[in-house]
Amino acid sequence: MALPAGFLDELRARTPLAAVVGRRGKLARSGRNWKGCCPFHNEKTPSFYVYDNGYHCFGCGQHGDAISFVMQTQGLGFMEAIEQLAGEAGLDVPKPTPAAAEAERVRHSLQEVLSAAEASYRRRLRLPEGARALDYLRGRGLTEETIDSFGLGWSGEGRGALAADLAREGIPPDLLLEAGLMRPGDEGRAPYDLFFNRVMFPIRDRRGRTISFGGRIMGDGQPKYVNGPETAVFSKRRTLFGLDLAREAARTGAAVVAVEGYMDVIALHQAGFGAAVAPLGTALTDEQLEELWRLSDAPVLCFDGDGAGARAAIRTAELALPMLGAERTLRLASLPAGEDPDTLVRRQGAPGFQAVLDAARPVAEALYDLLSEGTADTVEARAALSRRLDAVADKVADKPLAWEMRRYFRDRLRARRPDRGPPRSRPMGRAGYGMPPLRPVPRFQRPTPGHGTAAAERARALVAILLQHPSLLPDVEEAFATIDLPPALTRLRDAILQWSQTAEVLDSAGLMSHLTHSGLAADVAQALSVVPIPLPGCAAADAMPADAGAGWWHFFGLMNPERLDEEVEAARAAFAAKADEAAQRRLIVLTAARAAVLRGEPGESEAP
Repeated sequence: MALPAGFLDELRARTPLAAVVGRRGKLARSGRNWKGCCPFHNEKTPSFYVYDNGYHCFGCGQHGDAISFVMQTQGLGFMEAIEQLAGEAGLDVPKPTPAAAEAERVRHSLQEVLSAAEASYRRRLRLPEGARALDYLRGRGLTEETIDSFGLGWSGEGRGALAADLAREGIPPDLLLEAGLMRPGDEGRAPYDLFFNRVMFPIRDRRGRTISFGGRIMGDGQPKYVNGPETAVFSKRRTLFGLDLAREAARTGAAVVAVEGYMDVIALHQAGFGAAVAPLGTALTDEQLEELWRLSDAPVLCFDGDGAGARAAIRTAELALPMLGAERTLRLASLPAGEDPDTLVRRQGAPGFQAVLDAARPVAEALYDLLSEGTADTVEARAALSRRLDAVADKVADKPLAWEMRRYFRDRLRARRPDRGPPRSRPMGRAGYGMPPLRPVPRFQRPTPGHGTAAAERARALVAILLQHPSLLPDVEEAFATIDLPPALTRLRDAILQWSQTAEVLDSAGLMSHLTHSGLAADVAQALSVVPIPLPGCAAADAMPADAGAGWWHFFGLMNPERLDEEVEAARAAFAAKADEAAQRRLIVLTAARAAVLRGEPGESEAP
């Protein structure tokens, strides 16, 4: 059975080859690729390399893709391998219907038509009628090698040139219509060429097959650029210009960078940046981002340095947020004002654009800078920015990454305030507020058991302590942000953390006022209620800050002992690096809290 090429492309795109090969032997990272001992012959030194779309053994010469690997290692036939991989990828194998066969015939025919059209355009570029277009390309600094590599051509000045050329090869106008090369005429008129008086740019799929064209008009006409329409072989939102050439460059370690237009890509390739690609006249789509991540774990998105470029950067970064993860991120680069990649490399050469790439920022840093630019240094402006940044972090589906991004944003927000330093710059305990040194933590008195569960009471105690002693927040907010809480306490936690980023003074009265105005008075009353179970003494308003802090870490450790271990180790490292009084007090308190947890001591509000 003949399968549609589109289905096979989709199957290969959805099949992580390293995972398939890894079932047969251990693989190790080697740059962007993987390597290991060949599964097809015995060897002690790894010579088997796995790329994004294929494998090759430099020892025995075996090579292929995911389909051939399954066939060779499991002794399966072609269709058996297809069915196995399709099942793993969640794809249905197309049935051998007449409609499917006809669709594949059309695809094959259209690709032949497009290939013939490319040859016609390239031939016309070298004829006397194409001299103006060829002079234009040379005037843009392109070499003959670059012109040939990208298959650039000339459409001819008048309509009907392409149809006349291809008619000699037996290609009728109806196929040109299906291929997106002609438009139907109005009111019964004959079809006419889509492209005329234009320099032609072939658009190719990732395997190098021509699937459409873009054309730039010669002169001042509009629109300046025209792309072919959607067809059976061309989807604009799934295609990147230059992708076929970028794959090979990315494999050798070139930086993957997405720019705006055809000429930007071509100029960068000629300047040595062979993994440059571009969307087709539109903003990047999620499908195009997926293609970029197939080339690199951290591709660079390059934008103009003006306001429009900043807005485009924000839109694209926010589109990508739900897809980010530990091994797939983005970097954002801004061009100098008034420059695009094409003009930059023509004026400053490769070093000029390399400097732009070197200055590319991680996505969290770039988003913070873009969103905070021009923000006034007022309480209201900081509150608005905090809400916007929280909304950005909320879009990240990877929870650990979302937490790290939210923490980064809060660190940057805190650094904007003249009265606040970075997290934990204020020592926990009384000495940080001009009070005597930390005194020994008293043993807690255990009340009569109530009806709430221990876990719920521990969570309530954590929140209650911070309601009464928000000055502890700089020390505990990172841990507080990650703990699982019931819905009502989660609402309070989110409001407390947001308030802490903009409050001028971390005092209980200010916090209570904020929560009341936020409609959370009932949640506050429930968190501070002494019925049915009294709160621990460390959550009382008159508790010493040191006792409140020690109590908070004790309850946190009961709920999350593994994370408490991490806090202790971080405090130990901080004390080793900077053996000051604040670091010592923090290490003592955390160590004591962990020791109490290890001894099995319950929290103050729990039954014995």
